[in-house]
Amino acid sequence: MAGGDATTAVAGDRPLQAPLRLVHDVVRISQAGFSGSFQKDCTNLARRVSLLAHLLEEIKEFKGYDDNGHAGSSSSSSNSSLFDLSLALEAAKRLLLAANTFDPEISSAELAKKFSFQFQCVTWKLEKALASIPYDHFDISEEVQEQVELVRSQLRRATDRYGGPLNSNMLSRALSQPLNRDVDPFHLRNRLIGSLHIANIGNIDHVREKVGSVANIKDSESDDGSVQIVQEQGRRKSLSRSSKICQPKDSETNGIDESCCSTRSPEENKKSDSSIVPDDFLCPISLELMRDPVIVATGQTYERSYIQRWIDCGNTTCPKTQQKLENLKLTPNYALRSLISQWCTEHNVEQPTALTNGRIKKSDGSFRDVSGDIAAIEALVRKLSSRSIEERRAAVVEIRSLSKRSTDNRILIADAGAIPVLVSLLACEDNQTQEHAVTSILNLSIFENNKGLIMLAGAVPSIVQILRAGSMEARENAAATLFSLSLADENKIIIGASGAIPALVDLLQNGSTRGRKDAATALFNLCIYQGNKGRAVRAGIITALLKMLSDTSSGMVDEALTILSVLAGNQEAKAAIVKASTIPVLIDLMRTGLPRNKENAAAILLCLCKRDQDNLACLSRLGAVIPLTELTKNGTERAKRKANSLLEHLRRSNHL
Repeated sequence: MAGGDATTAVAGDRPLQAPLRLVHDVVRISQAGFSGSFQKDCTNLARRVSLLAHLLEEIKEFKGYDDNGHAGSSSSSSNSSLFDLSLALEAAKRLLLAANTFDPEISSAELAKKFSFQFQCVTWKLEKALASIPYDHFDISEEVQEQVELVRSQLRRATDRYGGPLNSNMLSRALSQPLNRDVDPFHLRNRLIGSLHIANIGNIDHVREKVGSVANIKDSESDDGSVQIVQEQGRRKSLSRSSKICQPKDSETNGIDESCCSTRSPEENKKSDSSIVPDDFLCPISLELMRDPVIVATGQTYERSYIQRWIDCGNTTCPKTQQKLENLKLTPNYALRSLISQWCTEHNVEQPTALTNGRIKKSDGSFRDVSGDIAAIEALVRKLSSRSIEERRAAVVEIRSLSKRSTDNRILIADAGAIPVLVSLLACEDNQTQEHAVTSILNLSIFENNKGLIMLAGAVPSIVQILRAGSMEARENAAATLFSLSLADENKIIIGASGAIPALVDLLQNGSTRGRKDAATALFNLCIYQGNKGRAVRAGIITALLKMLSDTSSGMVDEALTILSVLAGNQEAKAAIVKASTIPVLIDLMRTGLPRNKENAAAILLCLCKRDQDNLACLSRLGAVIPLTELTKNGTERAKRKANSLLEHLRRSNHL
């Protein structure tokens, strides 16, 4: 569908029906699964679009819309913002359908660049459309607004990864062009997958399992990259994006097809070409720029975390040559690491690691020589794999101590390849070693770059198992580790789907004081993601929170209210909160609680009662008007706003 056709289709719908229809269309497309070179891009875009369903459902419930989805005449700006959102969603749907069938075997590199630029444009357009929506006018709940802000922040980061900011001319040119100039993207050809055969593996599920262990192929909720390995005419190929562009920090147009933007000068085109990462700098498994290249017994070089994971899965052959590895030793390739560092500096590309040539960059821009520390830490990491239980335990105790002391140590320990080994120790039978290992991972996760390495090493299932059955201290630190990892938005989804939430709820109910606080912090952060709210409710979190509210001696009232405030906007959670008779407890807290508790109690009651006549009647019947009126006079600024809003809802519903 061309740009004009998309506009016509959207204009034919009512203001609210169009975006709702398009979001549901994208969800249906994503349920069929994505493949091909742009699998990661399609998956990420579809997931972000699907999260907008909650926003549109709240707009649908807004009293300013009639049953046909029309707004009043005074809401022309609101209709305009929804129309802009519809156009962006239509472009997203069109791009997903086209990019999902892109095949570099039958399409040009220019078309691949064009697709990359289209993803940048659609991502940028979606973020701008979401920014223009009048959330206060539609009375959107704080919880949904937080979710939309999360989506917007992900869209902004994605736009930057594709190549930085766009101007309106570039955008209009790109979105108006058909995607099928060189090849019909909607033509569904027979896939090579049916005849796929790798190294005597004849079953496709087994193939995907093997490849997934190397290339980190994840489900539709993952943000990680993927690699498809196919065999054609006796040749094995690794397929990724055709254009391996590593974006310079100050680039605005790298990777843009010249047909989409004719204003680029020859010098700019030359600069873009010079930013293509040399093949020797890319890991053969992940096809990403290496940060810690290591050499295996066959002489091939890989990124440490990827080849370690390959070996940990029981493979004893070289992924690239298929030769048997005489030993499983991984030797750091310092020469290549130095070349990668030099190339990044020359091309103004973000360095893949904070460690360069045995030196760590300090906050003031100077460098500190750590070559002596590197040797000591690498020796320590080798001891983590010792056959002696005592030697392993002593090594992990030292790693725990070092990782607690400084950021530099966290960088050096991760750079020495400790993370995959520590993850393997999470499953050991020695409880002390297990406890020290999970605490070491907690300490390492404090450094932002290490979070991705920990997730890549597949740590979450083992951490969840410790959370279920480890010693109390190990369970506490496992909960704290999940909180630390969940600070990265994409990890909230993975952790939530891992079974962590029921284990955290159990710790919240039955743990030590410290363990309950760690569990509460982790649950709060995980429940920011909409999909985890229902999991928490089904795990029994409402009962646990109500008990915490009722027992003021527990010192957990603040934590319970904070989690409830995040859950209250979710329909499943709202029903469970009301059913558990939480409203009387919240009213009592407005009377007797601390100022912060009164504020949160009022905010939760507002979420529960607005647009709900039964709950408003309950609020009035239980005598909430007096504490609400008091709160409008003496509460915090936020408490005053919430209390005034609740009183206004009571007046409108004739319960005041």
